[in-house]
Amino acid sequence: MTRRAAITGYPVSHSRSPLIHNHWLALHGIDGSYERIAVAPDEAHCFYESLGDQGLVGCNVTVPNKEVAAEVCATLDEAARAMGAVNLLWVEGDGRVHGANTDGFGFLGNLDQMAPGWDNGLREAVVLGAGGAARAIVWALLTRGVKTVTIVNRTRSKAEELCARFGSDSKAADWGEVAGLLGSAGLLVNTTSLGMQGQPPLEIDLSALPVSALVTDAVYAPLETPLLAAARARGNPVIDGLGMLLHQAVPSFERWFGVRPQVTEDLRNLLLADLGVAA
Repeated sequence: MTRRAAITGYPVSHSRSPLIHNHWLALHGIDGSYERIAVAPDEAHCFYESLGDQGLVGCNVTVPNKEVAAEVCATLDEAARAMGAVNLLWVEGDGRVHGANTDGFGFLGNLDQMAPGWDNGLREAVVLGAGGAARAIVWALLTRGVKTVTIVNRTRSKAEELCARFGSDSKAADWGEVAGLLGSAGLLVNTTSLGMQGQPPLEIDLSALPVSALVTDAVYAPLETPLLAAARARGNPVIDGLGMLLHQAVPSFERWFGVRPQVTEDLRNLLLADLGVAA
């Protein structure tokens, strides 16, 4: 019987996850499918609670349903418990739904692949934004032993909410404090939508940032955001956000289909072609 999985959320028409999973299904000769299913917020709790009745072995969850989906799970992995949100669900034989959050795994996997050893001796990181992506990335950095993660957000209270979740190794700062924070940062991460296609550019002064500091962006459309272009021009190592999307899919595929896939150049090129970017 064909094993069915899907990306769920509202909307999902833009999701590139089917490209990733269907590439791996074909590559490994697995009888499976991966589709898009729009799940409106007012239908979300019922849908995820009865996931097994939908004919699915599991699903990925995207905005705005990650928190609601976590509420129906019989068990959550450590990351999902820490974040209060899931992006991966699966159904066990008894029909119970279980959840995990692989966004932080995706962030770490991207940096590990593109800049091996990036975390060696890393003491301070600055994270711009305080939304769902920031939540996953702050958790990931703290699990890697980064000593201080500063969360910068225009609404400081949202950054403070994340700090309350993650403890004393994280701290909140106002947007106007960015320039003063960069001098000791070994990593700068943008998790805001600024710089994304159709959004204003992210405008910050990088002059205080050490040229050795790694700069990365959760945005992958465009592939090179204004932030990454500015950092590259001054000599900083940079990593785009596409790899985070690719790596976060690995645990989902393994969970549903029993094979641990690899993030390869062929897969990256497939996504680049879909983005209209030359490999």
